[in-house]
Amino acid sequence: MFTAFFAELKDAGLPVTLREFLTLLEALEADLADKSIDEFYYLSRATLVKDERNLDKFDRVFGHVFKGLESTAEAIQADIPEEWLHRIAELHLSEEERAKIEALGGWDKLMETLKKRLEEQKGRHQGGSKWIGTGGTSPFGAYGYNPEGIRIGQDGNRNFRAVKVWDKREFKDLDDSRELGTRNIKMALRKLRQFARTGAREELDLDTTIDQTARKGWLDINMRPERHNAVKVLVFFDVGGSMDWHIEETEQLFSAARAEFKTLEYFYFHNCLYEGVWKENRRRWQEKIDTWQVLHTYGSDYKVIFVGDASMSPYEIAIPGGSVEHMNPEAGQVWLQRVLDIYAHAVWLNPVAEDSWRYTQSIQMIRQLFGGRMYPLTLEGLDRAIAELKR
Repeated sequence: MFTAFFAELKDAGLPVTLREFLTLLEALEADLADKSIDEFYYLSRATLVKDERNLDKFDRVFGHVFKGLESTAEAIQADIPEEWLHRIAELHLSEEERAKIEALGGWDKLMETLKKRLEEQKGRHQGGSKWIGTGGTSPFGAYGYNPEGIRIGQDGNRNFRAVKVWDKREFKDLDDSRELGTRNIKMALRKLRQFARTGAREELDLDTTIDQTARKGWLDINMRPERHNAVKVLVFFDVGGSMDWHIEETEQLFSAARAEFKTLEYFYFHNCLYEGVWKENRRRWQEKIDTWQVLHTYGSDYKVIFVGDASMSPYEIAIPGGSVEHMNPEAGQVWLQRVLDIYAHAVWLNPVAEDSWRYTQSIQMIRQLFGGRMYPLTLEGLDRAIAELKR
C-alpha cells in the first residue's frame, strides 16, 4: 500500500523523492505515527509535501489510497434532500446517557447499514435512533450524538466522533495569485540565500578531522568558519498615497525579509526614486539621506528590490520638477537608471494585480525601465523575482 501511495503521489504531479519516502518509512518504523491514521496523515504530509501549493493534491491522493472520502462517495450513490439537512435542534445528552449509546458495529457494518437506510427511508426524519435525520441518536445525520457515526449535512465538528463525513468535499487549491502572508514570504525568500564560510574558525570540521587523523595516525582536530547566509539585500519601499492600500502586504514582506537576511538595508521613497530617501517616515524631511550616498555606500554585489505600485503621474518619472512633493532637479527615470547601472540584480515588486498593469501608463514606463523585471507581490510573482535575482 505504501508503494502505491508513493506512486500515486508521483502520478499526481507531486515532486516526491525516494529519499523522502524512505524517511517516511523510517518514521513509521520508529512508531512516530502512534498507530493513528490522523497522526500518519500529518506525518506523511510533513515528510512528503515541500510546497503548500501541493497540499490539496496530497489530500486527494491520501483520501483515495487510504479509502477516504472520494472512494466512499463513489461506492454509494444517493440523493439526500437538502431540506433534511437543515438544523432543527441540537440534542444535549448527559455524560451518562452518552456512555449508554453503543457503536453500530464497525466500519463495514456501518456502511452496509447506511446503504440499506438510504434505500428504505422515504421521508424526512427528526430525532430518534434509526433513520437519517437531525437531532437524534442515530449513527447517521447531523446535530445529534452517536459515538461512531457518519456525519451528513452538518457545518463543522461538534463532538469530533464521526467515523466518516458525508458532506461535499470543497477544498480550495492554494492559489499562486493570492497575496502573501509572512510565512509564505519567508519560504520564498529563502530561495535567495547563498551560504558561505567567513570569519573565525570556530566550528568543528568533522570530515577533515577524520581524514587528517587517519592519515597522520594521531588526533588532528580541524576547525572551520560557520556557514552564514552571504546574500546582501537592498530594499526601497514606496510609502504614502496609493500605497496606503497595500500597507499590510508590504509590512509582511518587510518583516519576512528582516528575519531571513542578516545583511539587509532598506530606505523609503514616495512614488519614484529621486535625489533623497529616508529611514524614518516621521522624520523624512529632517533626516533625508542623499541617494548618491546610498549608491556609493552599498556595493554592486547587493540584490536590489523596489516595492511599490508604480502608480503616479507619468511626469513624475519622465521630467525634472514632475514630483508631486518638491521640485526635483532630475527626472525620476534618471535615478532609477543609475540604480540599474550599478546593480546587475534588481527587480520591482508590485502589489497591484498583474492583469491591471496595462491600464496604468506609469506602471508600463517603470516596467520598461526595468527591462520587464517587474513582478506581482504574489507567491508565484515572488518566486519569479527570486529566480531573476539569483541569475
